[in-house]
Amino acid sequence: MRLTRSFHETVQARAKRDPAFREALFQRAVQTLLEGDSDTGRAAIRNYITATIGFERLSIALGRSQKSLMRMFGVGGNPTAENLFRVISVLQSETGVRLGVRAVADNRRKAALDRMASRKWTPLPGYKFDRDEANER
Repeated sequence: MRLTRSFHETVQARAKRDPAFREALFQRAVQTLLEGDSDTGRAAIRNYITATIGFERLSIALGRSQKSLMRMFGVGGNPTAENLFRVISVLQSETGVRLGVRAVADNRRKAALDRMASRKWTPLPGYKFDRDEANER
């Protein structure tokens, strides 16, 4: 008799019973992709698919083979942007979890921009700047 469940079974069970966990799992997967960690992001999307709708239902919704989708999100997979966004769109509609995009400035960059904005700007010698012309643009 087996005493423990696999990681995937545990994640799948929790995702089915806990909407907040499902939302966090999806959000973290997409956030990881946006941060440039494509290997981890693809693996997280794969786990999310497995824990929620499964590859069979996803393949029917997209009209693509399960095998193709599994390769796309497997080790060394390389989904095109179009395929990735289509998958994310289907996952949003099928799971009821909607993602939104919010711009957040890096605090160091924002501080540097604030410092620059507070300084009095003077043009370089020989540079002509017509404020009225700039305002018209």
